[in-house]
Amino acid sequence: MKPTMSPQGLASQSLSRNMKLISHNELAGFGGIGEGINMQVTRDGRRILWLAHESAPKNFTGVDVSDVKNPKVICQTDLPHERVRSNSLDVVGDIMAVAYQTKSVGDKPAGMDLFDISTPEKPKLISHFDASGPHSRGAHCVWFVDGEYVHLTSGSNDFEPHHEKDFQFYRIIDVRNPSKPVEMGRWHYPGTHKGDKEAPPPRNPKFEGGYRPHNVNVLPERPDRAYVAYIDGGAVILDISDKTNPKMVSNWRYAPPYNGFCHTVMPLLGRDLLLITDEANKDAGLDWPKLGWVVNASVETNLVPMSTLPLPPLESFVKRGGRFGAHNIHENLPGPASFRSNTLVFGTFFNGGVRAFDTSNPYQPQEIAYFVPGAPKLSPKGAIQLNDVWVDEKGLIYTVDRFAGGLYIIEMDA
Repeated sequence: MKPTMSPQGLASQSLSRNMKLISHNELAGFGGIGEGINMQVTRDGRRILWLAHESAPKNFTGVDVSDVKNPKVICQTDLPHERVRSNSLDVVGDIMAVAYQTKSVGDKPAGMDLFDISTPEKPKLISHFDASGPHSRGAHCVWFVDGEYVHLTSGSNDFEPHHEKDFQFYRIIDVRNPSKPVEMGRWHYPGTHKGDKEAPPPRNPKFEGGYRPHNVNVLPERPDRAYVAYIDGGAVILDISDKTNPKMVSNWRYAPPYNGFCHTVMPLLGRDLLLITDEANKDAGLDWPKLGWVVNASVETNLVPMSTLPLPPLESFVKRGGRFGAHNIHENLPGPASFRSNTLVFGTFFNGGVRAFDTSNPYQPQEIAYFVPGAPKLSPKGAIQLNDVWVDEKGLIYTVDRFAGGLYIIEMDA
């Protein structure tokens, strides 16, 4: 794809292939959404899309998408102050877990809340799991799919890292009694905690992202494995058959020579593959390339890259504004309203929009569709910055902007 006009003109246009916009909602003027999307099917059959906000003042928003052509905001809550954000959430039945991360170590609230959302218009706080501490910024991401355990990327009051960017680690939180969540087990990258017998790991000399987990995948088909994206630590597979004592199975570190920031590790179960994404976190392509990787995991102690997801040329997007490169993917969560596939992958690429890939041939993944919205009103970057994506069991795509654009509901023709 080649631009046909100036970057300023290009940024104001929508681009698409095999995808079309069904509806758009600016979320009552608070359209900046983080990395938390999940769908609840209520007891009366409504479909509520829950969205975590990228930053204050809003906490989370509930959108009734029962009629996808007319989505309606039914709930929007506020954060206690501007130095905290609710970047991530997950839903199981009528319980929602929300992560809270602060701007600085030591701030509160930091950790995780559990909410009763049986009446979506009126969420009720069940409990708070405190992850604050003198070296903690709280929790960045939650993974909650079985109703029993939350897999949390978080700091704590008793974890002191060697390096200021290593302030999170992996924690398993038992929520079988949701009113009293308790930590069951934890794991951190060797050498990142003061007191470790291992030496601190080498730093990335070009783009220092830190050795901390971004998010975790634990799927019901393989409950003894946690697939952890550990930023500069790369992709980590953990044996969690004993949840009180997770153990490393393997670690694929690819930065350097690549630029790092391993963001998501999703197993394509039944195919012995992993789909791994980086995160682009510099504007104007300064940290290019940030990629989606297809990795052979048939021998899980020896992970081998096979290919990367194809992307349009850098010059087509680098001047549109903001970030361009890989980020979030639809993670095949097992809920009743979640699309699941071991071949189709849906991902957001900031100003590159939302894109769909067929990985049937893992050596040659094919892009089959994309949608790039025009620049949202009041966007500080002058372009779309699609941040996360959810695909429902009907194949409808829900994607969100990082700053101002809100929610886009898309249908794929392919």
